[in-house]
Order: sequence, then structure tokens, then C-alpha cells
Amino acid sequence: MAHQENLVKIAQEGFALVEEFYSRSRRPERLPHENPVQKTYPVWRSFATPKTIDTYQAAKKYGGIVVLDGRRKYRTDSTVLVLILCSALVSCHAAGGRAGRAAVTTFNVLSYGAKPGKQQESTQAFFKAWKAACDFDREAMILIPPGVYKLGETIFQGPCKSRTPITILLQGTLQAVSDISAYPDKGWISFDEVNGLILTGGGTIDGKGQDVWKYDDCKTNPNCVHLAASIYMTKVKNAKVKSINLINSMGFHMHITNSYLVRFHSLKVTSEDGPNTDGMHISKSNTVKVSRSVFRTGDDCISIGQGSNNVTINQVTCGPGHGISVGSLGKVQNELDVQGLIVKNCTLVGTTNGLRIKTFPASGPSKASGLLFKDIIMEKVKNPIIIDQNYGSKSTKPSRVKISDVFYQNIRGTTISPVAVNLKCSAQEPCKNIRFHNINLRHTSNVRVSSTCTNAVVQRTGLQSPQAC
Repeated sequence: MAHQENLVKIAQEGFALVEEFYSRSRRPERLPHENPVQKTYPVWRSFATPKTIDTYQAAKKYGGIVVLDGRRKYRTDSTVLVLILCSALVSCHAAGGRAGRAAVTTFNVLSYGAKPGKQQESTQAFFKAWKAACDFDREAMILIPPGVYKLGETIFQGPCKSRTPITILLQGTLQAVSDISAYPDKGWISFDEVNGLILTGGGTIDGKGQDVWKYDDCKTNPNCVHLAASIYMTKVKNAKVKSINLINSMGFHMHITNSYLVRFHSLKVTSEDGPNTDGMHISKSNTVKVSRSVFRTGDDCISIGQGSNNVTINQVTCGPGHGISVGSLGKVQNELDVQGLIVKNCTLVGTTNGLRIKTFPASGPSKASGLLFKDIIMEKVKNPIIIDQNYGSKSTKPSRVKISDVFYQNIRGTTISPVAVNLKCSAQEPCKNIRFHNINLRHTSNVRVSSTCTNAVVQRTGLQSPQAC
């Protein structure tokens, strides 16, 4: 295996050199002080530390460059090129004709007893297919062919042996069983301690929430237990979820916690009537990216919970639903800070809130800072910009969550409320360094809109509609 990997490496260098020689032959000559050409490979492609190849040094090593009169000269004689190309071809052939990648081994859930159909449960078959793939020490893919697969609580447990991500190719539909007692934990489909995961395929995850929403009592019970999330990720690293449809979750559609380097894109999330059916809830996680996705939910499209750091939300369409929220924060003691959130290029349509920060009163001390909301379009949004530090409780004690360094930039569109900007900050911990730049919000009925600010230090530049308080 080591010999094969060396051959593959030589092949890759050979091809890179040939490509570089041809490109350099058409470029102006470079002086010795100029930086060499470098190629970098993004972490999201390989799920590994990015590599940097110094093609100038490599070419010089193999005799493709000479230095004359203080200038670099690149040998383009056929001997050098043919030798390099032949070396690359021979090495690639010796490695089986694949540049650096062994054949992917497929684990088809049908081979482990999964039965497509609306009645028969396939939970054990999925567990067996995952275990086989997880115990495999090379590149593995779990194939879920077209069809409807009934599943109870399903836990994909790591860590796994392979150094490459396990791919789950979901082409069919996963459908939850309707017995609420089948979900004793926080998730319906859970990923635990998995390092390297790709979930894709264009399939559907159907939580059948309409069968169990009647058991949700969180509106009347402050100590309620949330129904199971359709996807629950904990201690997951280096993961990508793309091109998946999620519908009618029991609780959250996706709950991401204690995880690092997770990316979501090209998702479609739909559950317009269910209570507490957040499209995605993120907590205690670092470097999470959500992009190019559509959320139509019965609660927050995306909610950012305690301990979230370096979260980016880009090109997301939200609505109907409760908007994009930071919080709620401060419900329990000793919560972790929220820091580093970017929400940009998003559209909110018909939501009850637009960009919301919400904290409980009488909370323990924590912070929410470094939040940027940029290039946002609102269409018929009830509360476009709102900070509510008296959320979810009738307590008269102020919130102790410190909100600071919040930037709203290029926010435009329409609202159905006469109050377009509403900042209700804590009397004990006033909001600090809240900045507005180019805010243009209009009422759908051409009614004059206003802004209100309580316990907030606000700075404003550029266009301001409504006038900042």
C-alpha cells in the first residue's frame, strides 16, 4: 500500500509539472524575486489539511528550470516533457489507473436486509450497513436505493476506521415510525463521534411529525422535552450534508451540537405547521456553514444557541417561519458565549421575525458578540429587526446576557408592522456598539415605519429608514 501511494504521488507531481510547463511557456518570464506559483486544495474537497505544491521548486528539482543571467528559463525540450509524462503515466498505471484514490467500496442497505415499503421497519439493516462501512479501513459508501424505508431511532456511531469520509448516498425516502416511544433520546437519525461524513443523493428524510405534534406541550410547559430531531449530530467533525430534502420533522429538522467543521448546502426543509420544528439549531459548535438552502418551517428557520462560534449563513431563503434567530439564550445557568456569526445574502418572506436576538430575563451571565447581518432582503416580515431580552418569561429580573458588536448592513424590503426596528435590551446589561448602515424598510401599506430602542447604544450611517433611535 505504501509503495502504491508513492507511485501515485509521483504520478500526480508528473502531471502537475507537465501542466505547469505548458502554462509557463505562454507566460512572460518571471524574475527570481517573484513568488512561485502555488496551488492550494480547499479543506472542504479533501477533508484533510490543505496541501501546497511549489511547482517551481519541483520543476527545478527535476531539471525543468535553469537560471541564466539572473532570470529563470524553462526548458521545454521534448526530452524533459516526455520523460515526465511517461513517468506519470507509468506510475498512474501501476496504481490502478486512479490518481490517488482507491476504488470506493459500496455497502448497499438492501444487502443487509432493508425492505423498501411503507410497513416493514429497516432500522437493523441500516445499523448493520453502517457498522460494516464504519469498520472498513478504506473509502466506503452506503447506498440507499430509491424506495421508502421505515426507521425507528437510528444511531450511526463512530469513530470509524477509514481516514476518508464515509459517504451516505440517499436516493430513497427515510420515513419515521409514528410511535413516539421509539425515540427515547434527542434524535431520530443520529451521528455520534463521526469524523468525516458526506450525506447526499437528493433523497428525502420524512419525520412524519404530523403524527406526533399533538404531544408537544412546550407552549404551556417551560420544562418540556423536545420531540426528536430528524438529524441529530453530536461530536461530528469534517462533515458535509448537501442535496437532501427534509420534511415534517417531529422536533428540530437538524440539531448540530458539540461539532466542528460542518457544512450544509442545497437543502430544502419544509414543515410549515409543526410546533418547534426549527429548520436547524446549532449549539456548542465551531465553524458551521449553511448556504444555498430553502427553509419553510413552523419555527425558526435557523437558530443559533449557546456556545456557537464562527457560524456562516449565506444565500438562504427563509419563510414562512420565525426568521433567523440568535437564541434563545440564558434559559439555563452557565451557558457558553456566542461569538462570530455572519448572516449574508439571505431573503426572508412572510416570517413573523426577520433577524432576531432573544434572551431570557433573570439569566446567568454570558455574551453574544461579533454578529454581522449583511445584504438581507425582507418581504412582508412582521418584525424585521428585533432584539428581545425579555423573551419567554414574565420575570421582572433583567437578563444578564451581554449583547455587543452587532452590525446590520444593507437591510432592505417590506414589513407589515409599523415598528421595523425594535431593540429591547437589558436594563442591567445594555446593548453596546449596535451599528446600522443603509437600512431601507418600508411598510406594505405605505404607512410610516418607526424604530424603538431601550437600553441600547446605537450608531448609524448611510440611509436610515426608519430613522434610527
